[in-house]
Amino acid sequence: MAHPNLLAVFVAALATFAIGGPWYRFFGPKRDRIGAAPDQPGKGHPALVFGTAYLLSLVAVYGLGLLIGAAPTVGRGFHVGAMTGLFFVATSFGINYAFDARKLKTWFIDAGYHVLQFIAFGVVLGLFG
Repeated sequence: MAHPNLLAVFVAALATFAIGGPWYRFFGPKRDRIGAAPDQPGKGHPALVFGTAYLLSLVAVYGLGLLIGAAPTVGRGFHVGAMTGLFFVATSFGINYAFDARKLKTWFIDAGYHVLQFIAFGVVLGLFG
């Protein structure tokens, strides 16, 4: 099994913030208006929250890199990232949202972010391929 380029993994994990910041700056107020804001916002120290997000993104990128395989290309990275984001991540969110009776609009916002996130992960891995 070919392991992903570790530099690519560290760089790709930054997509979490590069996409998430603008995405939620734009869609965050819409989520709040439809009642999707967390019950207790701001519970965690920002360093802990962002550090945890980056660490978990590293794990996700590394796993995606294993799925993409040896000598990744941008096209393959895009394809596997999109399929993973859509068919695994977004649907898993959908299951949780259904049981929590959360609004479909909220799912589109959160799932859409994660699909884009995984596409970016795959593209970056492909660029380093």
